[in-house]
Amino acid sequence: MTDFWSGWIIVLTAITYVLLAWVLLGNRKITQTGEEKTTGHVYDGIEEYDNPMPAWWIKLFVLTMLFGIGYLIAYPGLGKWPGLLNWTSVQQWEGDVEEARLENEALYAGFLEQDAATLAENDQAMRIAKRVFANNCAVCHGTDGKGSYGFPNLTDNDWLYGGEPAQIAQSIHDGRSGVMPSWLSALGNEGVASMAAYVQALSSGNTDAPELAESKQKYAMFCSACHGPTGDGNIAMGAPRLNDDIWLYGGDAGSIMQTLTKGRSGKMPRHAEMLSEAKIHLLSSYVYQLSRQEP
Repeated sequence: MTDFWSGWIIVLTAITYVLLAWVLLGNRKITQTGEEKTTGHVYDGIEEYDNPMPAWWIKLFVLTMLFGIGYLIAYPGLGKWPGLLNWTSVQQWEGDVEEARLENEALYAGFLEQDAATLAENDQAMRIAKRVFANNCAVCHGTDGKGSYGFPNLTDNDWLYGGEPAQIAQSIHDGRSGVMPSWLSALGNEGVASMAAYVQALSSGNTDAPELAESKQKYAMFCSACHGPTGDGNIAMGAPRLNDDIWLYGGDAGSIMQTLTKGRSGKMPRHAEMLSEAKIHLLSSYVYQLSRQEP
């Protein structure tokens, strides 16, 4: 704030106080002498007398003005004046955050010493983890962890990068980037349709049909390096399984053809800068527990 605007605020505040004092003290009546007078207002035969205000009301108003002056001296409110107490909302917020951090430090340290299986049985830990999940993960994976189109379901046992606690923690800590290239130029439109049919056949376990023979050869040439010869996937690369009935972008022919034609690009953001090591450990235990719940 510039000196001009600081001075402007101080002057306006001072003028406001002076005007308030004038309205209160310069226009009050102490006593009523002689014949009682009215204000001239009459409502249904009831006259309004022009009597003094109660003394306690005036004194209370004076006290509030004196309190306001003291407040503006002690706390910021007069332009750039910081106040004698040098208080700021930022300092108070930082103090509250530090106080909360110290209170929770011992609690989270205890969680960090427990393995995922033990934490999964700890009701307090799971309640805290559920709130951490809601604040950081639910926007993509849903409050129930079941995901949505393009976002993995965390409640099943199908994992792109592995579902063990250490693998889940690595995904949260470092993030993941998955890319499926477009195969339109290599396969052509007819080849894309045939490959989609073969991928569906992988899911159903019926890949030996004669009409799929050519696609089977092309699959071995173009797709098996990532998804495996029989569609088992590859967690080292984040390549999904194709021989089950779990799909990230849909398992119907049209969705598979779009994947082959356009490619796919998935991004799991890195959370190392947002979450402490203890919170990541707690969160990975919660996700691990989600995937092992009874359906």
